[in-house]
Amino acid sequence: MKQIVAFDFDGTLTTKDTLIEFIRYACGTGAFVKGFLRYAHLLVLMKLGLYPNWKAKQKVFAHFFEGMKIEEFDGLCQRFAKDNQHLLRPKGIEAIQQALDKGAEVLIVSASIDNWVYAFFNTEGRFFCDIADITKEPSLCVVGTQIEIKDGLLTGRFLTKNCYGQEKVNRILALYPNRSEYHLTAYGDSRGDKELLAFADESRYKPFR
Repeated sequence: MKQIVAFDFDGTLTTKDTLIEFIRYACGTGAFVKGFLRYAHLLVLMKLGLYPNWKAKQKVFAHFFEGMKIEEFDGLCQRFAKDNQHLLRPKGIEAIQQALDKGAEVLIVSASIDNWVYAFFNTEGRFFCDIADITKEPSLCVVGTQIEIKDGLLTGRFLTKNCYGQEKVNRILALYPNRSEYHLTAYGDSRGDKELLAFADESRYKPFR
């Protein structure tokens, strides 16, 4: 039976939320604080379940990056990944390598924008850090929130649904619709992973801490 191993990214493979860290890195601490204060009321409502998670996240993302050239954005993603290897949990990276060594297909399933999640991998499918030697590119796939680009510029909107909660399950089913044909192991750390962990045959909660 096919073996699929799905890892959440933020908090599971990393020690911090990379959306926050990326905005701070790209825009500076001052702009970061001002931007989040502007949308603090929406973020509070989101935490209380009174405002959609995706909508709050999209508004914050648009505030900082709407109108930016995609080349500039991708460059920021690459630099962010190279300069922030310390955010990765070594035990998590080892688990990815072990899964690949056993022939499993590995998914990094993240609510973060897939541009900077991809940036922690080079074009050959390897992590930038030295701990892993991921050489089977088809066996590792990033499934994240995708952003809309028009005329080479970020619109500030999401092209896909925010890859959070049930959407993580939906995205896996879109890739692997025949559920009886594979064994799924999932790793997560937050309520955004609840549905994914329940959907899996085996689940690991906060495994690398």
